[in-house]
Amino acid sequence: MNDTIPVSSALDEETARAEIYGLLAALYYAPPGPELLAQLRVAVTEAPAAGGFLEEPWREVVAAARSLDDAAVVAEYDALFGGVGKPEIYLFGSHYLSGFLNEKPLAALRTDLAALGLGRADAMSETEDHFAYLCEVMRYLIAGDEVEVANLTQQQKFFTTHVQPWTHRMCDAIAAHPKARFYAALAGFTRAFLGVETQGFDMLA
Repeated sequence: MNDTIPVSSALDEETARAEIYGLLAALYYAPPGPELLAQLRVAVTEAPAAGGFLEEPWREVVAAARSLDDAAVVAEYDALFGGVGKPEIYLFGSHYLSGFLNEKPLAALRTDLAALGLGRADAMSETEDHFAYLCEVMRYLIAGDEVEVANLTQQQKFFTTHVQPWTHRMCDAIAAHPKARFYAALAGFTRAFLGVETQGFDMLA
């Protein structure tokens, strides 16, 4: 996963979008390590992408990282998304779209990934409808070198089909959970960022 912190105002918009997706992938896939949390704590709190709409949600993420120690953030991740059996909060699209894991939405996603020439790495233990995996796909569609795949048309199609329909519900569930502090702030930023993405893609319709 990409651990880059998207804070440089010199980044162009597309690079910033790709890096935000990479950061979200890292933070949702596993508990953040000491290096990533250290980067977050010293991150500037200006908007991480063009425009000021994301500035306040980003500031809240940085503030939450600064207010908690490493162990507290790791424990929060495990309490929300880990554990044996049913987690407190699911990070899988099939759960929100069908009420069950490994259902038709996952099969449809795998079909679309195959059409893009993409598949799950052997080292990844989660299914492809995990939010972190979808963020990695979006990052590739923005920053990849294969222009016939990594282009705005494919970004819009993948986002509107596999990301937009359910992620707001995931963010709401995280934000409302009593154990969520760092991840409540991250959910707010995630919701805001995906809202900007939605507006941008809507303009292309």
